[in-house]
Amino acid sequence: LAHPDRPPSPVNVTVTQLKANSATVSWDVPEGDVVIGYAILQQRQDGQMQRFIREVNTTNRACVLWDLAEDADYIIQVQSIGLYGESQASKRVHFRTLKETDRLPSNSSNQGDITMEGLDKDRQLQTGEIIIIVAVLLMWAAVIALFCRQYDIIKDNDSNNNKEKTKPSSEHSTPERPSGGLLRSKKKSPSVNIIEVAPVWGCARSQLPSHACRAWPC
Repeated sequence: LAHPDRPPSPVNVTVTQLKANSATVSWDVPEGDVVIGYAILQQRQDGQMQRFIREVNTTNRACVLWDLAEDADYIIQVQSIGLYGESQASKRVHFRTLKETDRLPSNSSNQGDITMEGLDKDRQLQTGEIIIIVAVLLMWAAVIALFCRQYDIIKDNDSNNNKEKTKPSSEHSTPERPSGGLLRSKKKSPSVNIIEVAPVWGCARSQLPSHACRAWPC
């Protein structure tokens, strides 16, 4: 059986997420081709360092380049690995790492190289996210301020109503006397009945008959 040809070279090779010591390279594979891995040739432009990265049994279409030199120029090429061999190397891609003090990546390109893309889009995305966050914070601050205002109004109304309920009415109040107390009821003194008894002169009650004692006081 005739084996199929080697897979075609990767396309749209791009370098993003540039830092002082790292970068990310990504690429696309034409549809319909069976690719089981990739190989990356990384070379410093001054020729001082060269690295070859190879990985199989993967469907990844991106790779992180690490341990790069600060503020240095690099060239990379990517190959696709198929079931029966490797493709030819892609076009050369040139990029430059950042300095430690740099915040924004610097773009540089040579004739025939693929330039880096998407850096301006990243900056616009960061600015848009900041604007959205500020708008959300302002909206929450307005909602909290409105809630506090309504709460103060309700609290003042409840306080006034409580004061009106607890205030005593002058019409139903009990008058106070200068003496500092209510009138006390007078106690009735016990009645004493005095019975006067006439003295008995020279007679003994026992010596008189009963009808005589009723007629004469003894």
